[in-house]
Parts: sequence; structure tokens; C-alpha cells
Amino acid sequence: MTESVLKRVKRIISGKVEDSIDAMERAGGTGVMREAIRETERAIEEVKRERDEVTVRRLQAVRQQKMFKDRLEALTEKAEFALSEDREDLARAALSRQVDFEAQIGNLEKTEQLASEQEREWEEALAELEVRKARMEEELSAFEAARAELGITGDDGSNGRREASRKIDRAEAAFNRAMGGAGGSVGITKVDVETANSLAELETMQRDQEINDRLEALRRKAS
Repeated sequence: MTESVLKRVKRIISGKVEDSIDAMERAGGTGVMREAIRETERAIEEVKRERDEVTVRRLQAVRQQKMFKDRLEALTEKAEFALSEDREDLARAALSRQVDFEAQIGNLEKTEQLASEQEREWEEALAELEVRKARMEEELSAFEAARAELGITGDDGSNGRREASRKIDRAEAAFNRAMGGAGGSVGITKVDVETANSLAELETMQRDQEINDRLEALRRKAS
């Protein structure tokens, strides 16, 4: 959905308002510009929805970070208490959970940062779309006023525009079918599986070492 909206926004913003004005004047009617305005309005609503979804993700990431950080301190206290009771197994379990929480916090920080960047991009796109819509509405009003002064009514050229639209739709459908048939899948090889297993084993070793280091630090603190 996001990719589709972004493509539409870029196409709308990159297009020249003058092109729509020229098309409107050639057709002798206002239908071209009205449709361009409607498309821009639809894009504005979609961008607002995307922006709101990103904002929700950012706020959720902030709240979850606070929750995990509150738990980290409690886990340190639990590990210290377990060591004082000669329960290294419980201390290790608390430190293991602590390592997991810190990893979660790191991921949430990245999520928050990415969401903030996306939020800013959507805001910029929204501002550009609203400026473009306002300009098109001004041009349409000026065009209609000029036609009214000349006593011109109606909106000619609709049949030609509908036929052009049908041709575009057929071309897009053919392109999508071609792209759909051109795909393929690549199987997972034995080498890929072995590499993944080795990396997983390495991560486990690093995690165990981190827990051992923390456990030793707590022992030194208690002595």
C-alpha cells in the first residue's frame, strides 16, 4: 500500500499543472482538470492515513521502550538478590532476560527513528499535494470564469478522454500480466541452511558470553 501511495504522490507532484491546463484548453472543457483535482484529493486522504499509521507506530515504540527500560533495573536487582542467595541459575535467568530486553530496546529505537523519518516525509508530501491542489483549483476557477465571459457552456471532449483512459487501462493490465508471469522463485540451498545454522550458533555463543560477563560483574560488586 505504501509503495503504491508513494508512486502516485510522486507522479502527481512531478507532473506539471500547465500540462493539465493545456489538456483542458485543447478539450474545450474542464473535465481534465476536475479529474486531476479529484485524484489529488484522493492522494491527500491516502497520505493522511499513511502518516497517521506511522505516528501510531512511533508512539508505540516510545511506550514500549519505556516499559522495557523500567524492567531492566528490576532485573538487575533480582539477579543481585539471587546471587546473594547462592542461586546462580536464577541470576543467570534474570540476566538472560535483561539481554533480551536490551535487544528489544535497540530494535524499538530503530523503529522509532524510521517512523520519525517517514512521518516527516509524509508531512512534506501532504504539504506539496495541498499546494498543488490549491493551484489547480485557482486555474480551474480562472478558466471557468473566462469561459463564462465568452458564453461557453458544456464540457466537450469527454468521449476522447474516456477512450484514452481505456487504452491506458488496457496497457497497464497487459504490463501487470507480463510482470506477473516473469517472476520466479529461488530455492534455499544446503549452503544457505548451513550458514544460517552457523550464524545462529555464533549468536548464542556471544549471548552466553555477555551473560557470563554480567554475572562476573555482579560477583565483583557483591564482594
